[in-house]
Amino acid sequence: MSSNTGAEARPELSAALSGDELARWYWTLAELTGLARELGIPRSGGKAALTRRLRAALDGVAPPPAPLRRRSAGRQLAAPVNGSTVIPEGQRCSQVLREFFRREIGPSFHFDAYMRTFITEGAGSTLAHAIAHWHATRQAATQPREIGSQFELNRFLRDWHAEHPAGSRTEALTAWRAHRDQPRDPTAR
Repeated sequence: MSSNTGAEARPELSAALSGDELARWYWTLAELTGLARELGIPRSGGKAALTRRLRAALDGVAPPPAPLRRRSAGRQLAAPVNGSTVIPEGQRCSQVLREFFRREIGPSFHFDAYMRTFITEGAGSTLAHAIAHWHATRQAATQPREIGSQFELNRFLRDWHAEHPAGSRTEALTAWRAHRDQPRDPTAR
């Protein structure tokens, strides 16, 4: 969380900023996308990739290439499925799979990071293998996991609630708005 107590005002997001100044502040994906549209920069990819392209453009440097578009997932599993159903290449965590796993595992089933990874990378495995994977990862799933840098709000809220266990959601969101309006510590990136 930010330890900045200065009253420096967040600048307006515009093409007049430098790349370093852009990086000093929190911007929503919608704000960054708007600036990219204004500058004619590809808006694809995640927030981090878009920010890198914007920084380069604002500094007059050739931007890194936009990510290649992913091919469509192709054919997805359709009901009915069972334990011997093979997971095809490009399978998504679909409602068909959710319904199957809830029937087989129970109402506590949800697509957590372990299951999303297994489905995404498990082409050629069966749904019975996926069920075994679910049960094998339950202990690890109870352990706190690192929240990716692209989920800055989630990381902030987790840390804020750890410091303020009795704090309300409203207080946490007020603290978030104050935090995001402060310049970032360049050594923390």
